[in-house]
Parts: sequence; structure tokens; C-alpha cells
Amino acid sequence: MTEYKTKAQKKKFYRSREWETLRQQALKRDNYECQHCKRGGEVTVDSIKTPGQRKEIMLNVDHKYPIEFYPQLALVLDNLDTLCVKHHNIKEGRTFDKILQAKKKKWDDERW
Repeated sequence: MTEYKTKAQKKKFYRSREWETLRQQALKRDNYECQHCKRGGEVTVDSIKTPGQRKEIMLNVDHKYPIEFYPQLALVLDNLDTLCVKHHNIKEGRTFDKILQAKKKKWDDERW
């Protein structure tokens, strides 16, 4: 079984034809909409490519069970969820809230 522990292993996987094919299937299945937003009654759809310009990334296809811990589920469609960049970053713990909380003072008393 293939492992996806290192950056190089993950990079190779995410650049593979098998992943791109499955990723497109997940996007199509999810109607190119963020599933987290959809559950909350909102809609976030993928951006439209403008000729001559770089496409803005609005959606990611996320593994519900991470490939580094569940390599056997790396290419299983039911393990994939389409998420907007915001919700994908929240799920992965990549938010600015943590940085702001770390900088916030422990005591917030008034000064006399």
C-alpha cells in the first residue's frame, strides 16, 4: 500500500492523473458547490475561468479521512467532500483566529 507521509509523496499523489479524475468526479457530484455552505443554507460555487487570466480558486476537494492516516481511502469518492477555501482552511486548522488569540493579552483589565 502506498504511503502519503512526506510532502513529496503527497505532492506526487495530488499531481497524479488518478487524483485529478476523481477530483473532477467529486466536483461534478457536488454540483461545484461547497457542501458545508450548502448545509448551512448558503451557496459558494467555483469561479469562472477568464481567458488570459489565472483562475481564482474558490473550491477544494477535501479528504474527510486524511490520506496520511487512511491511505486506503485516498482514491475513494465517498471519502471526498467539496469545500470552499474558507471552510477547508477552518477544517485543516489554518485560520487567523488562532494567531489573533495567541497575540491577545491574558488579562484584559482596565487600567486606572
